[in-house]
This record gives sequence, structure tokens and C-alpha cells, in this order.
Amino acid sequence: METENPANYAYMGRSLGDLSVNDHSFAFSDCNSDRSGEFTMASSSSSQSRRFLLASASENSDDLIRQLVLDLESCSVDERKQAAMELRLLAKNKPENRIKIAKSGAIKPLIGLISSSDPQLQENGVTAILNLSLCDENKKLIASAGAIRPLVRALKTGTSTVKENAACALLRLSQIEESKVAIGRSGAIPLLVNLLENGGSRGKKDASTALYSLCSVNENKIRAVQAGIMKPLVELMADFGSNMVDKSAYVLSILVSGPEAKTALVEEGGIPVLVEIIEVGSLRQKEAAVGILLQICEDSMVYRTMVAREGAIPPLVALSQSGTNHAKQKVSEFRNPVGDSSSVLT
Repeated sequence: METENPANYAYMGRSLGDLSVNDHSFAFSDCNSDRSGEFTMASSSSSQSRRFLLASASENSDDLIRQLVLDLESCSVDERKQAAMELRLLAKNKPENRIKIAKSGAIKPLIGLISSSDPQLQENGVTAILNLSLCDENKKLIASAGAIRPLVRALKTGTSTVKENAACALLRLSQIEESKVAIGRSGAIPLLVNLLENGGSRGKKDASTALYSLCSVNENKIRAVQAGIMKPLVELMADFGSNMVDKSAYVLSILVSGPEAKTALVEEGGIPVLVEIIEVGSLRQKEAAVGILLQICEDSMVYRTMVAREGAIPPLVALSQSGTNHAKQKVSEFRNPVGDSSSVLT
């Protein structure tokens, strides 16, 4: 399994390289516990009081957790719904409960709920697994218990909330290096690309974060390009009101090293979009765009000519004078040994 050089890979607030403007982690959503609001299943005051107590429970939660895990196997659908919802809430609000719930044997039955045809059962199962996966100790347990394929199916068939939380759960599991390939081979990449293209604001952010993590593996890069990722990436980079310019550019930056990716990017009109970013984007966006153009132009006079014809030289010269030190360094890589700032593009 080939992955990117860790020295150049920044992720989820933990940069493995330069912690300056080059750190990509700021661009991505944290995919923390579910953000779909509180629960509406039970409306009685007693149920609301119980949920409040659940959210506050910590040291004395062991017996309650054991009972809720037993209720996950109940013949009553309502009891299973209530148990899954309460475990979801416990795992959401109390980090120390995530280990307790996993050790109590909840993971297997919660994974079983992910394949339920009942939307509430499925949502609570997916989201409980997401919340449990926030604990590093639980990630391998969840992956080895068989969560990946059900989460991928939920990503395909679930409600918008289920899809978003499934994407987040897959992201968390992808933080285990060996899970990246398993997730890719389970069919997640095309579904994440679809969420990136057609999801809501949160769905797009979560999909881009998951794809950024998964595409550090070369075979997942190929899958993403084959799934048509270049079209939504270019469209989102071109939309400065989407708050997705940075995210899309950083996903693109780890994809575009391969010839198929470069071809797909050019065919989708990526070069003029990247030049526009260098003209009017933020300093971070400009730096990312320069890095992508460098990869496109490498060993290709055809692409260099296209970049020059799109008017890249004036904004590159301007960036070489007013950009960050790292941006200036990237712009300087467009120069030949003689030092002509435009020669690499002509």
C-alpha cells in the first residue's frame, strides 16, 4: 500500500509537516460527534428528564450502559430505538463513556442497526458508532467488528443525516492506516464523491474531509478520479461563496500527481479556475493553486502553454512579490535556472 510522504501530510489539526500557512488541516471539518440536533423520539417530560440525566451521567453510568446494551437485543423495536438513542447521547456528551460503551459489548449490536430498514434505528446506529469512533481506542474495535461495509451501505441509502454521519464515521476509521484500503475497496469513494457533488453544506464538508484522508492511498486516488471527482472539485473551487475553495483545492492537491488526474482536471476546466484563484483568492488559496499548477505543468509543455494563455504570469509575478515566503518559494519553482519567471510557462 503506497501512501503520500507523511512530511507533506497535514490532517485534522495534527500537521505532520510545516505548521505554517502550508498546514491543510485548518480547511477541514472536524467531523466530531453528531450535529443533527437533539432527539425528538420521546416527548414526555419523564423521557426528557431521563435524557438530561443520561447526558450528566459518568461515574455511575456502568449499570445503565449494561442495561442499554441488553435492550439493543430486545424484541421490541421501540426499546431498541430508545436504547440506541440513549447510548448515542451518552457517547456524544461524555468522552469517558465511549470506552465504557465499547467494553460493554455495544459495538456489534449497534453495527447491526446500521442495516436496519427503520430510519430512526439506522440513524441512531450510525451516529452511535460515529460517537464511539471519536475515541482512538475504539477505532480498531469498530473496524474489526465489521462496521465498514454497513457504513458504506448507509452512505448510499440513508437519509441526509445518516449519509453525513456515515461519512464522518468512515473518516474516523480511516485514521487507522490499514482501514483506508478496506474503505476504498468497499465502494465508499464514489459515494463520497456523490455526497461532495450533491450533498448539503455539511455533507460537502464531511465528504471532502473523508476523501482527503482516504486519498493519501494511491489506489483510492485512482478510484476518486474514475468516480468523476474533478467536476465537483472544480465547481466548488470556482464558487467563492461556497466556503469550499480551500477544502477542494487541498483534496485536489493530493490527487493531481497522476497523469489521469491531470487530464481530468484540464478537461473539467480546472486551469482557468486555478488562475482565477491566484488572481483573487486568499493567500492560502493562492498558495494551494500555485502548488497544483506546478504539478500540472511538470514535464508538460502543453499544459504550461495552456496556463500561460490563461493569463497566469501577471498574478504569479505579483504573488512572488507580495505572497508568503512559502508562496514565493512555490512561484520561484516556475523559473528556469536562468531566473526568468515566465519561462517555465512558455
